Amino acid sequence: MKSLGNIVWLLFGGIITALEYIIASVIMMVTIIGIPFGLQTLKLARLALWPFGSTVTDSGNSGGCLSVIMNIIWIFIGGIWICLTHLGFGLLLCITIIGIPFGLQHFKMAALALTPFGKSID
Repeated sequence: MKSLGNIVWLLFGGIITALEYIIASVIMMVTIIGIPFGLQTLKLARLALWPFGSTVTDSGNSGGCLSVIMNIIWIFIGGIWICLTHLGFGLLLCITIIGIPFGLQHFKMAALALTPFGKSID
């Protein structure tokens, strides 16, 4: 069932979302300062490609206060808007019964988009 959900997800926007994250990641990685943020965007692209069956967990070695500082910077440079976009799509998809599983995947992506540093995808 997870594979079917992922295939439908890819056909109806997952590939486009992942490509947008990959393009944004490459643009961020042009500068040395942007590399950590580009890596987090790649994490979002990975989740956008195969969200069903993936879980977002706090990594054991979260980096301490550096992770917190990077998450605060992330929120201010655009993480809040990415999170709000995924929340909006999640709410829109949860209007119908068929869309609820896809809406839940957007909620999972919204949580990762708000604070990606210190989290991993399993």
